[in-house]
Amino acid sequence: MADEQLSCCAPSRDGDAAPPVVPAGRGEHRVEQVVLGGGRFAMGNGLGDGNVGDGETPVHEVEVAGFRIDATSVTNADFARFVESTGYRTEAETFGYSAVFHLALAAESDEVMGPASGTPWWAGVRGADWRHPGGSRSDLDGLDDHPVVHVSWNDATAYCKWAGRRLPTEAEWEYAARGGLDGKRYPWGDELIGPDGQWRCNIWQGEFPRTNTEEDGYLTTAPVRTFEPNGYGLWQMVGNIWEWCGDWFGPRYYKFSPAANPTGPSLGAARVMRGGSYLCHDSYCNRYRNAARSSNTPESSMGNAGFRTVAL
Repeated sequence: MADEQLSCCAPSRDGDAAPPVVPAGRGEHRVEQVVLGGGRFAMGNGLGDGNVGDGETPVHEVEVAGFRIDATSVTNADFARFVESTGYRTEAETFGYSAVFHLALAAESDEVMGPASGTPWWAGVRGADWRHPGGSRSDLDGLDDHPVVHVSWNDATAYCKWAGRRLPTEAEWEYAARGGLDGKRYPWGDELIGPDGQWRCNIWQGEFPRTNTEEDGYLTTAPVRTFEPNGYGLWQMVGNIWEWCGDWFGPRYYKFSPAANPTGPSLGAARVMRGGSYLCHDSYCNRYRNAARSSNTPESSMGNAGFRTVAL
């Protein structure tokens, strides 16, 4: 796979600001819930198409207890209720910038800080945040039902604290994504394109990173209820946006993972991200798969990452 060493997420941000504090209070989480009874499944990639450095192997049997999970990613409208209730400021707002994909830029020229090293399709943009996903010249008009982006792991956990919920463990996320289809590449099976020739998820078509033919209908995010849900009734577990998980990332963790309710390494430098995004393309990143793993530092934010939540 070409350029396999490059991350499909935005470059990490080494910030020295303390994570924002969420005012006390329990919020109203309105995302539809799917109740999963828990069970055993084969976690990891047995198909041989993974990225060696991501630690998708060995395949190992895991048992997860029952939990409730959001049917969709948290939307802009959902996140706005949290912000209105608490006055919370995201880390992108605190730092004053976030990472924007170059074709999605909507900012003044002097607000673009330049391309990221190693991933020149990303630019640090002053004024980019969850309310301004492309930069200061963008807004959320017509995007209420799109997933919130430019939220860091710390921002996502702040929302969870307010809502009385948490981020899924990596094992819970993969169990949910598979939708009852053990060992399959995608939430719906092994074939990327449907029998009708239609795309089943929001990823990149065309020549990355220059030209997106938008055969799936979207340059960036799609509404959270686009395409078809998986066998558990969960929408867009792959494609559209990366979703933060609760675990620290460890590329060798699967060799030592406990069989019941694993929660990841006890320490780390980056948090797990799952599901891929609208920027994934086989020419450099095929991480829009059930077993695919990635990570980023907890204070990093970017225009293709958000989250969904769980609770017991």
